[in-house]
Amino acid sequence: MSKKSRKKSPKTPPGRKAATKPPANSKTGAAKSRRAPASKAPNDATLGPSHKGASKMLRSSGVAAAKSSGGKSALVEGAKVGEMAPAFSLPRDGGESVALSDFSGKKLVLFFYPKADTPGCTREAIDFTRLAGDFAATGTAVLGISADSLKRQEAFRDKHRLAVPLISDERHQMLQAYGAWGEKSMYGRTFEGILRTTVLIGGDGRVARIWRNVRVDGHAGQVLEAARDL
Repeated sequence: MSKKSRKKSPKTPPGRKAATKPPANSKTGAAKSRRAPASKAPNDATLGPSHKGASKMLRSSGVAAAKSSGGKSALVEGAKVGEMAPAFSLPRDGGESVALSDFSGKKLVLFFYPKADTPGCTREAIDFTRLAGDFAATGTAVLGISADSLKRQEAFRDKHRLAVPLISDERHQMLQAYGAWGEKSMYGRTFEGILRTTVLIGGDGRVARIWRNVRVDGHAGQVLEAARDL
């Protein structure tokens, strides 16, 4: 055999394939295997929504605990029948003050209304004014109470010629003491405000009767009958 033929002869013996380079994707596979720990990231991400849900549950449970601790019920319980009526001393229309002690030995009606010069409150105040003489005949005084300012109470009185004193309880002290302040719902919205309530106090200073969630029509007449029977 010549030297040229020996130089051209293949280096690998017949029947054996020449070694080939590893496929390109084998490197990416190795890289993927090296990056495998990063697969924890998606699992951690799933904690986001569940964590938010847990925080919502915590906030909800906090609200529930506040209610169960008496936060809500304390606003609406107030005075009870048979108990001594809570004392008060507040300004009334005209600038004077009125106190529970001013009616010692007399029967007293307290009607709590949400807001001066609104339709329901106006009808209720006019009805009590119309029956003021009949209440006086039974030895019963009548007072209207709301959280309106004195200026608004006086405008309410003058506009509708009301004859019953109107008390201004802007700090809600009397309203809460008599259970006329609490949670209300209107048009799908929940808020705290004045609950239309009427309280009849006997000459002995004790709460004789309470009307809650009052319906205005005919209410003043019902209270008058109760005062007569007391």
